[in-house]
Amino acid sequence: MSVATVGSPDTTTLPVIDFVAPMPGFPDERRFVLVRLDDAGVLYALTSVDAPGLRFLVVPPAQFFPDYAPEIDDETLAALGVTDQADLLVLLVVTAGETGAEDATANLMAPIVLDQNSRRAVQLVLSHSGLPVRQRFLVA
Repeated sequence: MSVATVGSPDTTTLPVIDFVAPMPGFPDERRFVLVRLDDAGVLYALTSVDAPGLRFLVVPPAQFFPDYAPEIDDETLAALGVTDQADLLVLLVVTAGETGAEDATANLMAPIVLDQNSRRAVQLVLSHSGLPVRQRFLVA
């Protein structure tokens, strides 16, 4: 899947990600693009196509939370039309820290799950998982 790099995204040329259900708190926003914010491919902006000022910082969990493996239920897989979980990309929403990057947290309870083939996505709320909404990043 292609993504844009740093700068103002041209949302007309990027592949659009369609959310099968709106993200909690954003009932009218379902179409987003993924914009890479660094050369290493660690930090991305999930940017609304219809409200470009709306964006969420997201990261793939592997580098920061290597043991993170959310259970994706059959209902979610069906909503995304996924038959092979290997096609899924999981992203964590980042909340920027008030005093700097060292205070940033990731939402482990509600990952974004994206089918890389169909570009359909959902924010999966793992309400009974015991996972935190605000987990500080593990820094080695």
